[in-house]
Amino acid sequence: MSRLLLTALAVMACAAFAAEAIAHIPLRRSRSLAKALRDPRTTPRVYHGLGDVPIVINNLMDVQFWGPVSLGTPQQDFMVVYDTGSSNLWVPASTCGISCLLHRRYQPTESSTYVANGTVVNFLYGSGPVSGFESDDTVTFGGYSITGQVFAQITNASGLGLAFDIAQWDGIMGLAWPFISVTRATPVFFNLITQYTQLEQVFAFFLPDQESNDGQFVLGGINTSHFEGELFNVSLTSMTYWQTVMDSFTVGDNRMHGIARIVLDSGTSMLTGPTHIVQQFAAMVNATQLMPGRYTVPCTSLSTMPSLHISIGGRIWTLDPVDYVINDENVECILGFLGMDLPAPIGPIWIMGDVFMRKVYTVFDAANTQLRFAYAKHTPSSSGKKLHKAVVRKH
Repeated sequence: MSRLLLTALAVMACAAFAAEAIAHIPLRRSRSLAKALRDPRTTPRVYHGLGDVPIVINNLMDVQFWGPVSLGTPQQDFMVVYDTGSSNLWVPASTCGISCLLHRRYQPTESSTYVANGTVVNFLYGSGPVSGFESDDTVTFGGYSITGQVFAQITNASGLGLAFDIAQWDGIMGLAWPFISVTRATPVFFNLITQYTQLEQVFAFFLPDQESNDGQFVLGGINTSHFEGELFNVSLTSMTYWQTVMDSFTVGDNRMHGIARIVLDSGTSMLTGPTHIVQQFAAMVNATQLMPGRYTVPCTSLSTMPSLHISIGGRIWTLDPVDYVINDENVECILGFLGMDLPAPIGPIWIMGDVFMRKVYTVFDAANTQLRFAYAKHTPSSSGKKLHKAVVRKH
Protein backbone atom coordinates (compact mmCIF):
# COMPACT_ATOMS: atom_id res chain seq x y z
CA MET A 1 0.00 0.00 0.00
CA SER A 2 1.42 3.41 -0.95
CA ARG A 3 2.76 5.77 1.71
CA LEU A 4 0.37 8.45 0.42
CA LEU A 5 -2.62 6.14 0.93
CA LEU A 6 -1.38 5.11 4.36
CA THR A 7 -1.02 8.77 5.29
CA ALA A 8 -4.52 9.53 3.99
CA LEU A 9 -5.98 6.63 5.97
CA ALA A 10 -4.13 7.80 9.10
CA VAL A 11 -5.51 11.31 8.70
CA MET A 12 -9.02 9.91 8.24
CA ALA A 13 -8.64 7.73 11.33
CA CYS A 14 -7.41 10.69 13.39
CA ALA A 15 -10.31 12.82 12.17
CA ALA A 16 -12.78 10.08 13.05
CA PHE A 17 -11.23 9.70 16.50
CA ALA A 18 -11.35 13.46 17.07
CA ALA A 19 -15.00 13.54 16.06
CA GLU A 20 -15.82 10.70 18.46
CA ALA A 21 -13.89 12.46 21.23
CA ILE A 22 -16.27 15.43 21.22
CA ALA A 23 -18.90 15.15 23.94
CA HIS A 24 -22.38 16.52 23.33
CA ILE A 25 -24.11 17.06 26.68
CA PRO A 26 -27.78 18.08 26.77
CA LEU A 27 -28.63 21.21 28.75
CA ARG A 28 -31.79 21.44 30.83
CA ARG A 29 -33.82 24.36 32.13
CA SER A 30 -34.36 24.67 35.86
CA ARG A 31 -37.48 26.89 35.92
CA SER A 32 -39.21 29.70 34.12
CA LEU A 33 -36.67 32.50 33.79
CA ALA A 34 -39.41 35.13 33.82
CA LYS A 35 -40.73 33.77 37.11
CA ALA A 36 -37.23 33.63 38.56
CA LEU A 37 -36.53 37.24 37.65
CA ARG A 38 -39.79 38.35 39.25
CA ASP A 39 -38.61 36.81 42.52
CA PRO A 40 -37.15 39.57 44.77
CA ARG A 41 -34.77 37.02 46.32
CA THR A 42 -32.84 36.60 43.08
CA THR A 43 -29.92 38.95 42.71
CA PRO A 44 -27.30 39.31 39.99
CA ARG A 45 -23.81 37.92 40.17
CA VAL A 46 -21.36 40.36 41.73
CA TYR A 47 -17.64 40.46 41.00
CA HIS A 48 -15.23 41.71 43.63
CA GLY A 49 -11.61 42.41 42.73
CA LEU A 50 -12.02 41.13 39.20
CA GLY A 51 -8.77 39.45 38.22
CA ASP A 52 -7.19 40.18 41.60
CA VAL A 53 -9.03 38.35 44.38
CA PRO A 54 -9.68 34.62 43.91
CA ILE A 55 -13.13 34.74 45.52
CA VAL A 56 -16.21 34.69 43.34
CA ILE A 57 -19.20 36.38 44.96
CA ASN A 58 -22.42 35.66 43.21
CA ASN A 59 -26.01 34.51 43.37
CA LEU A 60 -27.04 31.62 41.19
CA MET A 61 -30.79 31.58 41.77
CA ASP A 62 -31.59 32.81 38.30
CA VAL A 63 -29.30 30.36 36.51
CA GLN A 64 -31.28 28.51 33.91
CA PHE A 65 -29.19 25.73 32.37
CA TRP A 66 -27.69 22.64 33.98
CA GLY A 67 -26.44 19.13 33.13
CA PRO A 68 -24.86 15.93 34.47
CA VAL A 69 -21.60 15.11 36.25
CA SER A 70 -20.62 12.01 38.25
CA LEU A 71 -18.25 11.63 41.20
CA GLY A 72 -16.59 8.58 42.69
CA THR A 73 -16.21 4.87 41.93
CA PRO A 74 -18.83 3.58 41.34
CA GLN A 75 -20.29 6.77 39.97
CA GLN A 76 -22.61 8.99 42.01
CA ASP A 77 -24.67 11.18 39.69
CA PHE A 78 -25.42 14.88 40.15
CA MET A 79 -26.84 17.75 38.15
CA VAL A 80 -24.74 20.90 38.11
CA VAL A 81 -24.81 24.36 36.62
CA TYR A 82 -22.08 24.71 33.98
CA ASP A 83 -20.79 28.13 35.00
CA THR A 84 -18.11 30.03 33.04
CA GLY A 85 -18.19 32.75 35.72
CA SER A 86 -16.58 30.64 38.46
CA SER A 87 -13.92 27.93 38.73
CA ASN A 88 -14.86 25.46 41.49
CA LEU A 89 -16.88 22.26 41.47
CA TRP A 90 -19.14 21.68 44.47
CA VAL A 91 -21.94 19.31 45.42
CA PRO A 92 -23.79 18.67 48.71
CA ALA A 93 -21.98 16.57 51.31
CA SER A 94 -23.55 13.54 52.99
CA THR A 95 -23.48 15.56 56.22
CA CYS A 96 -25.33 18.54 54.77
CA GLY A 97 -28.54 18.98 56.75
CA ILE A 98 -31.90 20.49 55.94
CA SER A 99 -30.41 23.05 53.52
CA CYS A 100 -29.63 20.14 51.15
CA LEU A 101 -32.74 18.11 51.95
CA LEU A 102 -34.06 17.81 48.40
CA HIS A 103 -30.71 17.26 46.69
CA ARG A 104 -28.42 14.36 45.92
CA ARG A 105 -25.54 14.13 48.41
CA TYR A 106 -22.06 12.77 47.88
CA GLN A 107 -21.24 9.66 49.92
CA PRO A 108 -17.44 9.34 50.38
CA THR A 109 -17.68 5.92 52.05
CA GLU A 110 -19.27 4.52 48.89
CA SER A 111 -16.36 5.55 46.62
CA SER A 112 -13.19 3.48 46.35
CA THR A 113 -11.34 6.42 44.78
CA TYR A 114 -12.18 8.98 47.46
CA VAL A 115 -9.20 10.73 49.09
CA ALA A 116 -9.69 12.95 52.12
CA ASN A 117 -8.50 16.54 51.83
CA GLY A 118 -10.33 18.57 54.45
CA THR A 119 -9.39 22.08 53.35
CA VAL A 120 -12.17 24.40 54.53
CA VAL A 121 -13.86 26.32 51.73
CA ASN A 122 -16.35 29.19 51.77
CA PHE A 123 -18.36 30.66 48.91
CA LEU A 124 -20.03 33.99 49.61
CA TYR A 125 -23.33 34.58 47.80
CA GLY A 126 -25.56 37.63 47.63
CA SER A 127 -28.09 35.91 49.88
CA GLY A 128 -25.51 34.51 52.32
CA PRO A 129 -22.57 32.11 52.75
CA VAL A 130 -22.21 28.51 51.60
CA SER A 131 -19.51 26.44 53.28
CA GLY A 132 -17.90 23.03 53.34
CA PHE A 133 -14.59 21.28 52.76
CA GLU A 134 -12.55 19.99 49.85
CA SER A 135 -12.04 16.37 48.83
CA ASP A 136 -10.40 14.46 45.97
CA ASP A 137 -12.10 11.88 43.78
CA THR A 138 -12.63 10.76 40.20
CA VAL A 139 -15.02 13.03 38.28
CA THR A 140 -16.75 11.74 35.16
CA PHE A 141 -17.86 14.46 32.78
CA GLY A 142 -18.89 14.12 29.14
CA GLY A 143 -17.85 10.46 29.17
CA TYR A 144 -14.31 11.20 30.42
CA SER A 145 -13.05 10.21 33.89
CA ILE A 146 -10.76 12.77 35.52
CA THR A 147 -8.72 11.31 38.37
CA GLY A 148 -7.64 13.17 41.50
CA GLN A 149 -10.05 16.06 40.99
CA VAL A 150 -10.39 18.47 43.88
CA PHE A 151 -14.00 19.42 44.58
CA ALA A 152 -15.95 20.86 47.50
CA GLN A 153 -18.45 19.00 49.66
CA ILE A 154 -20.95 21.58 50.90
CA THR A 155 -22.11 21.04 54.47
CA ASN A 156 -24.23 24.19 54.76
CA ALA A 157 -26.08 25.62 51.75
CA SER A 158 -28.57 27.71 53.75
CA GLY A 159 -27.14 30.91 52.26
CA LEU A 160 -28.81 30.05 48.95
CA GLY A 161 -32.23 30.02 50.63
CA LEU A 162 -35.48 28.70 49.23
CA ALA A 163 -34.36 29.02 45.61
CA PHE A 164 -31.78 26.24 46.13
CA ASP A 165 -34.28 24.15 48.07
CA ILE A 166 -36.50 23.88 45.00
CA ALA A 167 -33.76 23.94 42.33
CA GLN A 168 -33.41 20.86 40.12
CA TRP A 169 -29.63 21.16 40.09
CA ASP A 170 -27.43 20.01 42.96
CA GLY A 171 -24.25 22.05 42.60
CA ILE A 172 -21.96 24.12 40.42
CA MET A 173 -19.20 23.24 37.97
CA GLY A 174 -16.99 26.28 37.41
CA LEU A 175 -15.47 26.56 33.92
CA ALA A 176 -13.43 29.75 34.31
CA TRP A 177 -9.64 29.91 34.65
CA PRO A 178 -7.68 28.47 37.61
CA PHE A 179 -6.64 31.90 38.95
CA ILE A 180 -10.10 32.65 40.36
CA SER A 181 -10.58 29.21 41.89
CA VAL A 182 -11.12 29.37 45.64
CA THR A 183 -8.05 27.68 47.26
CA ARG A 184 -6.63 27.63 43.68
CA ALA A 185 -7.88 24.07 43.08
CA THR A 186 -7.50 23.24 39.38
CA PRO A 187 -10.91 23.39 37.65
CA VAL A 188 -12.39 20.25 36.11
CA PHE A 189 -11.94 21.38 32.49
CA PHE A 190 -8.24 22.15 32.94
CA ASN A 191 -7.59 18.77 34.56
CA LEU A 192 -9.55 17.16 31.72
CA ILE A 193 -7.39 18.63 28.96
CA THR A 194 -4.22 17.75 30.91
CA GLN A 195 -5.24 14.11 31.33
CA TYR A 196 -6.74 13.73 27.82
CA THR A 197 -4.25 15.44 25.55
CA GLN A 198 -6.06 14.28 22.39
CA LEU A 199 -9.00 16.54 23.22
CA GLU A 200 -9.29 19.91 21.58
CA GLN A 201 -9.00 22.44 24.40
CA VAL A 202 -12.35 24.09 23.78
CA PHE A 203 -15.97 23.90 24.87
CA ALA A 204 -19.05 25.64 23.55
CA PHE A 205 -22.63 26.48 24.55
CA PHE A 206 -25.69 26.18 22.37
CA LEU A 207 -28.47 27.57 24.54
CA PRO A 208 -32.16 27.00 23.82
CA ASP A 209 -33.95 29.96 22.34
CA GLN A 210 -37.32 31.02 23.72
CA GLU A 211 -39.19 28.71 21.37
CA SER A 212 -37.26 25.45 21.76
CA ASN A 213 -35.50 23.18 24.24
CA ASP A 214 -32.57 22.13 22.07
CA GLY A 215 -29.74 23.19 24.37
CA GLN A 216 -26.35 21.49 24.27
CA PHE A 217 -22.96 21.82 25.92
CA VAL A 218 -20.21 20.67 23.56
CA LEU A 219 -16.95 19.51 25.16
CA GLY A 220 -13.65 19.02 23.34
CA GLY A 221 -14.70 20.61 20.07
CA ILE A 222 -17.51 22.45 18.31
CA ASN A 223 -20.70 21.45 16.52
CA THR A 224 -20.91 23.20 13.16
CA SER A 225 -24.65 22.52 12.92
CA HIS A 226 -25.19 24.91 15.83
CA PHE A 227 -24.07 28.12 14.10
CA GLU A 228 -24.19 30.04 10.84
CA GLY A 229 -21.18 31.14 8.78
CA GLU A 230 -17.63 31.30 10.11
CA LEU A 231 -16.52 31.66 13.71
CA PHE A 232 -15.06 35.07 14.59
CA ASN A 233 -12.07 35.07 16.96
CA VAL A 234 -11.55 37.56 19.81
CA SER A 235 -8.51 37.42 22.10
CA LEU A 236 -8.95 37.33 25.87
CA THR A 237 -7.67 40.27 27.89
CA SER A 238 -7.43 38.28 31.12
CA MET A 239 -7.10 34.60 32.00
CA THR A 240 -9.30 34.91 35.08
CA TYR A 241 -12.88 35.08 33.89
CA TRP A 242 -13.52 34.65 30.15
CA GLN A 243 -12.92 38.34 29.66
CA THR A 244 -12.41 40.53 26.62
CA VAL A 245 -13.31 44.06 25.43
CA MET A 246 -16.44 45.57 23.92
CA ASP A 247 -15.82 48.45 21.50
CA SER A 248 -19.26 50.02 21.84
CA PHE A 249 -22.89 49.49 22.81
CA THR A 250 -25.48 51.08 20.54
CA VAL A 251 -29.28 51.15 20.77
CA GLY A 252 -30.75 51.73 17.35
CA ASP A 253 -28.58 54.62 16.11
CA ASN A 254 -27.81 55.91 19.61
CA ARG A 255 -24.29 55.06 20.80
CA MET A 256 -24.71 54.71 24.55
CA HIS A 257 -21.32 53.38 25.69
CA GLY A 258 -17.78 53.10 24.36
CA ILE A 259 -14.94 50.74 25.25
CA ALA A 260 -15.56 48.53 28.27
CA ARG A 261 -14.50 45.16 29.62
CA ILE A 262 -16.93 42.29 29.18
CA VAL A 263 -17.22 38.81 30.67
CA LEU A 264 -18.88 35.88 28.88
CA ASP A 265 -20.77 34.15 31.65
CA SER A 266 -23.09 31.17 31.24
CA GLY A 267 -24.05 31.49 34.93
CA THR A 268 -25.75 34.87 34.47
CA SER A 269 -29.12 34.79 32.74
CA MET A 270 -29.21 38.48 31.84
CA LEU A 271 -27.17 40.95 29.85
CA THR A 272 -25.82 43.35 32.47
CA GLY A 273 -24.39 46.85 32.18
CA PRO A 274 -23.92 50.04 34.19
CA THR A 275 -27.10 51.08 36.00
CA HIS A 276 -27.35 54.50 34.32
CA ILE A 277 -27.17 52.89 30.86
CA VAL A 278 -29.90 50.41 31.75
CA GLN A 279 -32.03 53.24 33.17
CA GLN A 280 -31.64 55.26 29.97
CA PHE A 281 -32.52 52.25 27.86
CA ALA A 282 -35.54 51.43 30.05
CA ALA A 283 -36.80 54.98 29.58
CA MET A 284 -36.33 54.72 25.80
CA VAL A 285 -38.57 51.63 25.61
CA ASN A 286 -41.09 52.83 28.22
CA ALA A 287 -40.25 49.98 30.59
CA THR A 288 -41.69 49.72 34.09
CA GLN A 289 -39.36 49.04 37.01
CA LEU A 290 -40.27 45.76 38.66
CA MET A 291 -37.60 46.11 41.35
CA PRO A 292 -34.23 47.89 41.42
CA GLY A 293 -32.38 47.12 38.21
CA ARG A 294 -35.15 44.98 36.68
CA TYR A 295 -37.81 46.08 34.25
CA THR A 296 -40.87 44.82 32.41
CA VAL A 297 -42.38 45.84 29.08
CA PRO A 298 -45.73 44.94 27.49
CA CYS A 299 -45.21 41.86 25.33
CA THR A 300 -47.15 43.62 22.58
CA SER A 301 -44.53 46.40 22.31
CA LEU A 302 -41.69 44.31 20.84
CA SER A 303 -42.39 45.43 17.27
CA THR A 304 -41.69 49.06 18.22
CA MET A 305 -38.54 48.46 20.27
CA PRO A 306 -35.01 49.07 18.90
CA SER A 307 -32.25 46.54 18.28
CA LEU A 308 -29.07 46.42 20.39
CA HIS A 309 -25.71 46.48 18.61
CA ILE A 310 -22.71 45.20 20.57
CA SER A 311 -19.33 45.68 18.89
CA ILE A 312 -16.66 43.16 19.91
CA GLY A 313 -13.32 42.98 18.14
CA GLY A 314 -14.55 45.24 15.35
CA ARG A 315 -17.61 43.14 14.56
CA ILE A 316 -21.13 44.09 15.55
CA TRP A 317 -23.51 41.53 17.03
CA THR A 318 -27.16 42.49 16.96
CA LEU A 319 -29.84 41.52 19.46
CA ASP A 320 -33.38 42.17 18.32
CA PRO A 321 -36.22 42.70 20.83
CA VAL A 322 -37.22 39.05 20.55
CA ASP A 323 -33.69 38.20 21.75
CA TYR A 324 -33.42 40.52 24.74
CA VAL A 325 -37.01 40.43 25.99
CA ILE A 326 -37.91 37.32 28.00
CA ASN A 327 -41.42 36.26 27.11
CA ASP A 328 -42.75 33.50 29.35
CA GLU A 329 -46.00 35.21 30.30
CA ASN A 330 -47.24 36.64 26.97
CA VAL A 331 -48.71 39.67 28.77
CA GLU A 332 -45.97 41.52 30.65
CA CYS A 333 -42.46 40.55 29.54
CA ILE A 334 -39.15 40.83 31.38
CA LEU A 335 -36.44 43.06 29.95
CA GLY A 336 -33.35 40.86 29.81
CA PHE A 337 -31.04 43.79 30.59
CA LEU A 338 -29.96 44.32 34.19
CA GLY A 339 -28.22 47.27 35.85
CA MET A 340 -25.09 46.51 37.87
CA ASP A 341 -22.31 48.86 38.97
CA LEU A 342 -18.80 48.11 40.11
CA PRO A 343 -16.40 50.86 41.19
CA ALA A 344 -13.29 51.78 39.22
CA PRO A 345 -10.81 50.38 38.41
CA ILE A 346 -12.84 47.15 38.27
CA GLY A 347 -15.81 48.77 36.52
CA PRO A 348 -17.41 49.55 34.32
CA ILE A 349 -17.73 45.93 33.27
CA TRP A 350 -20.50 44.26 31.32
CA ILE A 351 -21.65 40.65 31.55
CA MET A 352 -22.67 38.93 28.35
CA GLY A 353 -24.94 36.35 29.98
CA ASP A 354 -27.42 33.91 28.52
CA VAL A 355 -29.39 36.64 26.73
CA PHE A 356 -26.32 37.23 24.56
CA MET A 357 -25.11 33.60 24.41
CA ARG A 358 -28.52 32.35 23.29
CA LYS A 359 -28.26 34.51 20.16
CA VAL A 360 -24.50 34.17 19.67
CA TYR A 361 -22.96 30.69 19.72
CA THR A 362 -19.93 31.06 21.97
CA VAL A 363 -16.80 28.90 21.90
CA PHE A 364 -14.42 29.06 24.88
CA ASP A 365 -10.96 28.32 23.46
CA ALA A 366 -8.36 27.69 26.17
CA ALA A 367 -5.61 26.58 23.77
CA ASN A 368 -5.55 29.93 21.99
CA THR A 369 -6.78 32.08 24.93
CA GLN A 370 -9.67 33.40 22.91
CA LEU A 371 -13.41 33.44 22.47
CA ARG A 372 -15.07 32.52 19.18
CA PHE A 373 -18.47 33.80 18.08
CA ALA A 374 -21.07 33.10 15.40
CA TYR A 375 -24.83 33.52 15.24
CA ALA A 376 -26.57 30.46 16.67
CA LYS A 377 -28.69 28.39 14.32
CA HIS A 378 -31.97 27.53 16.00
CA THR A 379 -34.69 25.39 14.48
CA PRO A 380 -38.15 27.01 14.64
CA SER A 381 -40.52 25.23 16.98
CA SER A 382 -43.75 23.52 16.03
CA SER A 383 -45.57 26.72 16.95
CA GLY A 384 -44.62 28.02 13.52
CA LYS A 385 -43.20 31.28 14.86
CA LYS A 386 -40.31 32.73 12.90
CA LEU A 387 -37.04 33.49 14.60
CA HIS A 388 -35.61 36.95 14.12
CA LYS A 389 -32.19 37.07 12.51
CA ALA A 390 -29.65 39.85 12.55
CA VAL A 391 -26.90 40.59 10.06
CA VAL A 392 -23.26 40.87 11.10
CA ARG A 393 -22.00 44.37 10.43
CA LYS A 394 -18.47 45.71 10.41
CA HIS A 395 -17.18 49.20 11.23
